[in-house]
Parts: sequence; C-alpha cells; structure tokens
Amino acid sequence: MDTQSRYFRLHRRDIAYFKFIIESYEGMAVLRTRDPREAIVELMVAPGWEKDLEAVLEGLREEITIEPLEPECFLAKMGGLKFEARNSKLETSTNVQNPNDRNK
Repeated sequence: MDTQSRYFRLHRRDIAYFKFIIESYEGMAVLRTRDPREAIVELMVAPGWEKDLEAVLEGLREEITIEPLEPECFLAKMGGLKFEARNSKLETSTNVQNPNDRNK
C-alpha cells in the first residue's frame, strides 16, 4: 500500500501551525507546501493512518480553516497544477501558477 496525497487550502498564516501539528504525530503524514502564495499544501498520508488523520483534521477544523481540494493535476504547456475546491470557504484563486512562469 502506498502513501496517499491529499490537498488542502489554508490561510497562509496557518501553514506552519498546521505542519507542526500534523508532523507531531510521528509517521502519520508529511506536509509539503505546494504553493505558499495560494496556501495550498499536500499531505502525504502513510498507509493505515487515514482514520487518525481524519480525527486530527476534525480537531484542527475547530481552530483554523481547512479547505479540502480535489487535485485535477494535468501537465499543460506551462506545467502548472490546477485544483478545484470541494467547497469554497476561502476567497482566493483556485489556479496555481508555476513559479517559473511568473515573469512571462
């Protein structure tokens, strides 16, 4: 069984706190910030930890806004990722720009 990736949008100010809490559960998941400007993070969940992760997320949702995203990952000419929100609570763009394309 492989790790599962799950994507979320947070408020930027909450990324470090979210990472600290998630990674304090040794072996449950690793967090990677996919786009710091849009505050999109990827959680790579270890096999067998899915239920525990849901319990942690449930508790965190009482403190911070966590918007689950459905990855509609595609390789376009620009090489970007596109995400669609399951339910939009934050008012930010859902398109993730490739950092290499900012000056074009």
